Amino acid sequence: MKKLFKILTAIFTLVFCFSGCGSDSNEGITENTGESSFTKNEDGYYQITPKEAHEIMLTESDYIILDVREETEYKEGHIHSAVLLPDYEVIERASEVLPDKDKMILVYCRSGRRSKNASAELAALGYNNVYEFGGIIDWPYDIVTDGETPQAN
Repeated sequence: MKKLFKILTAIFTLVFCFSGCGSDSNEGITENTGESSFTKNEDGYYQITPKEAHEIMLTESDYIILDVREETEYKEGHIHSAVLLPDYEVIERASEVLPDKDKMILVYCRSGRRSKNASAELAALGYNNVYEFGGIIDWPYDIVTDGETPQAN
């Protein structure tokens, strides 16, 4: 009887673990946005690649590109038409700079750390369409400096 109990316990444990206890809590909710499908992560924003962000910039018209670096970094080079809102000002100034909480917001910084934090803060503030795409160091497309024409990154 003890042997049967141990076997049944082992089977139950295996079935339980394979049916959900090992699921990744970082898996998000998949939502369709146009032709592509992006996954909203547990922090409430969409994680996308620079290539996907660039495709959105080429095909969509109603979005904001948000640069969350410091002003000096922004002046050294930024994505054309990006709006500057340093990460440390997001909570205090988001409603002023980004009044429409339903508008698509594409967020980047230098390497991706600050943009992830800022994206999570925006989502927590109720912004529904936040897309984080990392850092400008991984941006292979044109950038601009203040007062200059676009240049390759």
